[in-house]
Amino acid sequence: MHANPTLREHIRAQAENRPGVYQMFGAGDELLYVGKSVHVRTRVLSYFRAEPGEKAWELIRATQRIDFEYIPNEFYALIREMKLIQQWQPRFNVQHKRKRIYAFVKVTSEPAARVLPVTRIADDRATYYGPFPRVRAVANTVRELATALGLRDCPATTPVFFDDQLEMFAGGRVPHCIRADLKNCLAPCCGRPTEHAYRKAVDLAHRFLEGRAEVPLATLEVQMNEASTRMDFEYAALLRDRLGRLRNFADELVAFRGAVEDLTFVYRVPGFGGDDRLYLIRHGRIRKQLAHPKGRRAREGVARAIDHVYGDLDTGPAGLSPQEAAEIMLVARWFRLHPKERRRTLTPKKWLAEKLPA
Repeated sequence: MHANPTLREHIRAQAENRPGVYQMFGAGDELLYVGKSVHVRTRVLSYFRAEPGEKAWELIRATQRIDFEYIPNEFYALIREMKLIQQWQPRFNVQHKRKRIYAFVKVTSEPAARVLPVTRIADDRATYYGPFPRVRAVANTVRELATALGLRDCPATTPVFFDDQLEMFAGGRVPHCIRADLKNCLAPCCGRPTEHAYRKAVDLAHRFLEGRAEVPLATLEVQMNEASTRMDFEYAALLRDRLGRLRNFADELVAFRGAVEDLTFVYRVPGFGGDDRLYLIRHGRIRKQLAHPKGRRAREGVARAIDHVYGDLDTGPAGLSPQEAAEIMLVARWFRLHPKERRRTLTPKKWLAEKLPA
């Protein structure tokens, strides 16, 4: 079976050589594939030259209809392609098809809070840090952090008590896990810490995850030196390794947070046929796109949008969907691979000063 010659003639007659996204549909209007190109017509016609047995040949043989969505520039075509693939999961796509799992570090809002690695954000009053691309590495480091600070990692259903909590029958409580016996958990399961002491350890976890890791790491270093002084060298070596892993993660936290926060600007992108666009990007997410203004009134409209996008309080990653996390990673990758594009960006304040001078 050969590719539909009528479809090829339709592409030749109708498709344009401009940036955009194309969608290839099969029987029953099934979306088979989503692609993007800066030259849509040339790219789509290349499928008709594929040899039997190649993936492109199999795809075009199954295709009955091709739709085009022209986008003024490659940057947003890349974003649009990712969103369509994640939404519809076309069977011929590979890249972006699997909703990539990102890791977050969650500090719960429980009376005796836990620090947990998670891959989803819930509306549960917890504090989330992330996203991070290396799920397993984050999970391992979170365990190290909980151990270093003595925070519990037991199930949410485990009853917790504090030493300064007034109870009728507080005596005789026993630890629920071996971590309490090993003294690397403050053990609120058996009422050992005061509420203040446990909360102080949770505050240290927040400091670490916010990039202020000095106190948690210094605490661990003191413990390591004390173990060495009493010649408990095996435990000192364990603490040394733990300290090294936490230092590496602290560096990664600072670097990643800085990279994402640095992706906050107004980005002007030249477009096909003079259709230039402005993308209002905040912490790696495209919050709004606008036509590049060409008059005073249009610039005032952009100024209002800038005030709305950058003026609102940013609540961090709360409510961030996997697709939004993927967008952050994609935007970060774009500027990493195209460093000269940063020359087209301005901070919101500088854009306003240049385009709407007093």
